[in-house]
Amino acid sequence: MLTGSKTTFKVRQMLPDIKVALRTSFHCELLITFKERMLSQSGVNARSRDVFGLRCLPGECVLQRAVMVRKKLTAREGRGWLSGTLFCTHFRVAFVPQDSPKPDDNADPVLLGDHDVALASIEKVVVVGPNRTKLVTPNSSLKFTPEELVLYCRDMRVICFLFDRLTPDAQVIEITYTIAKTYQPLKPGSVLSFQNAALGSVEMKQFLSNRRRDSHMNWFESSSDWEQELERCGASGWRVSSVNDRFEMSTSLPRFIVVPQKVLDTELKKSFAHFNEGRIPRWCWRHPRGSDLLRMASFQNNIYHEKDDIRNLEMILFGCQSSLCVVVELGEELPSPADIQLAHSRLRALCLGDISTSVSVPDDKWLSTLESTHWLDYTRSCLRKASEVACLLRGGHLTVALQEAEDRDMSCVVSSLVQVMCDPHCRAQQGFQSLVQKEWVMAGHRFCSRINYHRDNDKEEAPVFLLFLDCVWQLWSQYPSRFQLTEDFLLALHDSIHLPLFSSFLANCQRERCKRSQNLGQSYTPVNGWRDVLHPDSSSDPSDPPLPSVWDWALQYSKHRRDRFTQPVPPTPPLQPLLNGNLNTNPDTHRLTDTIPGSVFLLSRGTFSCPANLLPWRSSSSGVYKKSHRRAPSSENVPGLERLLKAWALTEFPQSLTSTSGPQGPLDPYEPLLPHLMGPCMGLWRECYLRGALHAQAFSHPISANHPHPVERLAREVQQLKDKLEQVSTSTDPNPPAKAADPRQTHTNLNQNTNNGTFLFPASRPQGTGVSRAAPPPTSTNHQTSRGPPPASAPPSRPSHKDNGGSSKHTFLFGHSSSTEARPDQRYYTAPSNAKLPKSNGSIAS
Repeated sequence: MLTGSKTTFKVRQMLPDIKVALRTSFHCELLITFKERMLSQSGVNARSRDVFGLRCLPGECVLQRAVMVRKKLTAREGRGWLSGTLFCTHFRVAFVPQDSPKPDDNADPVLLGDHDVALASIEKVVVVGPNRTKLVTPNSSLKFTPEELVLYCRDMRVICFLFDRLTPDAQVIEITYTIAKTYQPLKPGSVLSFQNAALGSVEMKQFLSNRRRDSHMNWFESSSDWEQELERCGASGWRVSSVNDRFEMSTSLPRFIVVPQKVLDTELKKSFAHFNEGRIPRWCWRHPRGSDLLRMASFQNNIYHEKDDIRNLEMILFGCQSSLCVVVELGEELPSPADIQLAHSRLRALCLGDISTSVSVPDDKWLSTLESTHWLDYTRSCLRKASEVACLLRGGHLTVALQEAEDRDMSCVVSSLVQVMCDPHCRAQQGFQSLVQKEWVMAGHRFCSRINYHRDNDKEEAPVFLLFLDCVWQLWSQYPSRFQLTEDFLLALHDSIHLPLFSSFLANCQRERCKRSQNLGQSYTPVNGWRDVLHPDSSSDPSDPPLPSVWDWALQYSKHRRDRFTQPVPPTPPLQPLLNGNLNTNPDTHRLTDTIPGSVFLLSRGTFSCPANLLPWRSSSSGVYKKSHRRAPSSENVPGLERLLKAWALTEFPQSLTSTSGPQGPLDPYEPLLPHLMGPCMGLWRECYLRGALHAQAFSHPISANHPHPVERLAREVQQLKDKLEQVSTSTDPNPPAKAADPRQTHTNLNQNTNNGTFLFPASRPQGTGVSRAAPPPTSTNHQTSRGPPPASAPPSRPSHKDNGGSSKHTFLFGHSSSTEARPDQRYYTAPSNAKLPKSNGSIAS
């Protein structure tokens, strides 16, 4: 067999003739196979190609390119501009810096580079010309040559490109039209075409089929995976049941569920009908002190309860505990999916604005507008409820059951937050991925409906998972040293959910994923019983590309980006061996566990009660079986439960006030990380929501991009004046007092009032460890003011221009750092609020 470049050239010359011959024989598949075999034998890598310096995916075609383009870098990228070439393919908008190394053709393909954006992630395209901006659509006509190109993304990024004067006008106009006509807002049917554009080639299908899954995380797809989790948590008395193996009992539950060992499958089958969608109480996690966390849907009240059914239901509900069960109602205190959708849409409009219409919120109303979105209120309510559950579980010897009407939204949020607070394993990357896999993917959260990839059901759309990520970020920002995962990992997961390529998010339950991946049905015969058979007429097309998991980070990001997903943390000491997994040192809990067996209490709005109709089969007013083998609960236990809920805050709050340099004595890694819930402690995730705000305001002022924006110039000048004042004060004082080198305190703001101007300059936080608080971005178009941090590296300042409005009042709010990193053992828990969250009725109450 000949080898070398000459052979490759000859093979390429022969391909057209072979193609014609094979087409006449109607052997298209043979044509593709022969072409791949010839190219691979001649030394050509069929998995990747280098086109003008762009490393293309297999089957990816470059539609248009523009040279001498500069990309505006964000604060995390170092700010400034980066020169290179802009490409538009049928899958992405790619930017290749001019000094980037030559791509390695033998390396595995990566879907998106560090400067790329997928077409499916683009929401709108805006161009900026001389003193004008225009929203570009597939039917638009440009009457001017754009100077800047702005891409608004669904993940709240804003990608900005500046065309150089030497860039040919034809290239500028052509690539603008190409992007506007190619990205096309998502609609029914366009998701599959996007998947085929990215993963539909023969080479890519073969590559994905040979990918190996991460063996360090638990996927919860088999019985052994659940048994491994039971062993890790030390949950004796529970077993893995395959009663829902064929999704006959519940179509939204996974194939395997964890139930008490003393409940047989034959008895378990009778319990599914008593709960909405058949979502019976099932085990989620065990606290090291012996308490169990369960999840369940609401009860079906119109079903007759037989005596055997009552015994089975209470055995499932109490699990391995025999005395106390607390049912936590989530529907009344936590926001509904419609509330979350409304709050997120308002937050998005506030943070991004609309530069095509030059509409933005004035600076003096930015914080009040942020408060009116209720996004931080909903985040606080979720963290408060999870803190209540964590405090209950810490007591030991009880079962806490989370109850939601459908058990597919807020129960996912609360159960996951409880485990992040209490289990160090869930604060590592692999453990957090396993947690999302267990409590969201396998538990039946409606990802496809809530994200609304197909844009065919706006009523079901609600970013519940994004609310959960925001809650995790709040915990990370207050306890960064207790997390192995970093903010970069949370951002990557936040951005990946907007890309309709991953099997984790493109289905509503495990049953739908199995149908798509296996294309199997079931048939029954008296001899063979139930068997899986292939249905050729199924809605799933075998030619559809295999969808990877979202946890395949090597397919999405470069190694440089993936290395920033984790940080070193002290190793977690192993759990001490416990007798049956139960250990309790809380005297209040001992008094509770010695109470009447079978006590069931309801936790709602921060208070405990024992209503008669909490369990339908114990209700005296329902026309069902009324006699239970357990005695009714006594209201005398309610004060003890309330003391248990408040004991943690009362005993730990004085320590948090006195501890300023670190933990005193050994710190129990399994104590819950209770968040600070007061207003100043709840921050806005700036690196996520405000990463495009400065871009938006900069382009709402159509000035030359060769010079810094007035906001940036003012910020640098203020910082320079402050540095000069510090130098003068240091030089005039011969004996400075002995104190820290940085006179700015980490927990206070230096308020200076000069010429009716307020400047808030707290100390800047270390990279990657501080807490970014809610501060308004530079979005005002009326005043040239700054609400963002000064750039890390910037050219020398230029003389500032006078304010056109003639006003001398300016406000600069720089995000301040938190003192929680210096005091990692702080724990403060606010009393539950009885205020009811507003529901979505078309208006938001302040």
